[in-house]
Amino acid sequence: MAETGESLNFIEHIVEEDLKQGYSRSDLRFRFPPEPNGYLHIGHASSICLNFGLGERYNAPVNLRFDDTNPIKEEKSYVEAIKRDVEWLGFSWDTERYASDYFQQLYDWAVLLIKEGKAYVDSQSSEEMAAQKGTPYEPGTESPYRNRSVDENLELFQGMKEGNFEEGSHVLRAKIDMAAQNMLMRDPIMYRVLHKAHHRTDTDWCIYPMYDWTHGESDYIEQVSHSLCTLEFAMHRELYDWFLDQVVDSGKLRPKQREFARRNLSHTVVSKRKLLQLVEQGVVDGWDDPRMPTISGMRRRGYTPEAIRNFADTVGIAKRENLVDVSLLEFHVREHLNKIAPRVMGVLDPLKVVITNYPEGEEEWLETENNPEDESAGTRRIPFSREIYIERADFREEANRKYFRLKLGKEVRLKSAYIIKAESCTKDADGDITEVQCTYDPKSKSGSGTEESKRKVKGTLHWVSIPHAVETEVRLYDRLFTDESPDTHKDKSFMELINPDSLDVVKGYAEPGVANAVVGDRVQFQRLGYFCVDPDSSEEKIIFNRTVGLRDTWAKLENNK
Repeated sequence: MAETGESLNFIEHIVEEDLKQGYSRSDLRFRFPPEPNGYLHIGHASSICLNFGLGERYNAPVNLRFDDTNPIKEEKSYVEAIKRDVEWLGFSWDTERYASDYFQQLYDWAVLLIKEGKAYVDSQSSEEMAAQKGTPYEPGTESPYRNRSVDENLELFQGMKEGNFEEGSHVLRAKIDMAAQNMLMRDPIMYRVLHKAHHRTDTDWCIYPMYDWTHGESDYIEQVSHSLCTLEFAMHRELYDWFLDQVVDSGKLRPKQREFARRNLSHTVVSKRKLLQLVEQGVVDGWDDPRMPTISGMRRRGYTPEAIRNFADTVGIAKRENLVDVSLLEFHVREHLNKIAPRVMGVLDPLKVVITNYPEGEEEWLETENNPEDESAGTRRIPFSREIYIERADFREEANRKYFRLKLGKEVRLKSAYIIKAESCTKDADGDITEVQCTYDPKSKSGSGTEESKRKVKGTLHWVSIPHAVETEVRLYDRLFTDESPDTHKDKSFMELINPDSLDVVKGYAEPGVANAVVGDRVQFQRLGYFCVDPDSSEEKIIFNRTVGLRDTWAKLENNK
């Protein structure tokens, strides 16, 4: 039982009630059942956290089952990507299963239904069947093949299995009720002919089972206690139960389907079909592009599994769909990275500063903390010299009193270094500033304990020593869509709402320690945001992806609209 006073979601209440009504804890088994026809996205992450979270709460096994019944779209590479993503999120499955493991058992059960007069082979075209389906207000029309003899149905179904018929020539349908109020019960298709190689069974089968026939029976074979689906499957529950009625043994546990609301994320799309379109049309550089809402894309961008799990916990499980602002996900990313990411100084739009009274050719190494949020992270040494880079936006010739960065005649502190004063600047023929000349106070070194070092100045800037700087490529990622709900517009395609500024590639400079960073390392470039080393990096060039800025700039932009 849950601890007293602990808040439960409605799915957990269902499990708790089942335990009160006679289930034992040993009866509990959950599953995460992705179709391997694409990469997992943030919506799947919530489902993963729900199912595996229940497994952790109740110390119950969770299966990872691939619903691989459509060889046209499914690939082994997707299977491997899904396994990587689930493991990266921090979960372990009890057994790895595939719907294709059960093809023979499903076929045998289908034969049993034919023998019992509960299934038949329909030889109509898909258009003819659709026309006979009826409407929510009018009953459907029975197929002219609905009353074929059992022997004829068995012979045709065997021929379908052996590959004797062309695709689309026959289907196997359950014989239920063409007047049922729930249109899914109007003789649903169980099998179709497909002459396609399967990623596991190759060409052993020429017929493939439909999702509704496969899913519940797979749950039953695996003895899954609670089959949790999103709300679009609510109408399928009646059919789920009807199919189970045909095969269940009273001595075995019967799975139950329950539904929860999908959580849609703003400024993105999560349809695999639409994500594949983005990949195939070159809008992004693959399923793991850091702008994609895929788990692999978020991993490459620098998100942490802890942040995604915290987001899923915050959003929770509900019975109604709603649109969750992506800024909530970004908040959890910032919150976690703030605790764990070491600080690094880097400059993305460099402006050269020459400290004229610092001795030429000299350098010194200064001490600075790795993470002010974590004392155990320790300190590091960074080089200081006569010539440094600062951000171009951190200098103005003239500015009002609210500008606390560097301006002519005024002072700022360089992070973990000295107080400097801007004395003059140099411009090119176009009037653009190319260099700032400053002086420094030699007695003002941070942490030295001198009176000068304790002097208060309002601005503190990050900087990089030019002779020691490591050149980097920095990919500044932003939201992929300008619209918060890009795939809900009736008058325009989601492809028309692509953010043209979702990626900006710049050349930056960072302190020398970054040369030792490896793929996947996360850092905070101080005052700029959180960044992650991209897999495209090499010994010759290190590439950083911007994970998220230090603040939610989109909220300000949208509030000013």
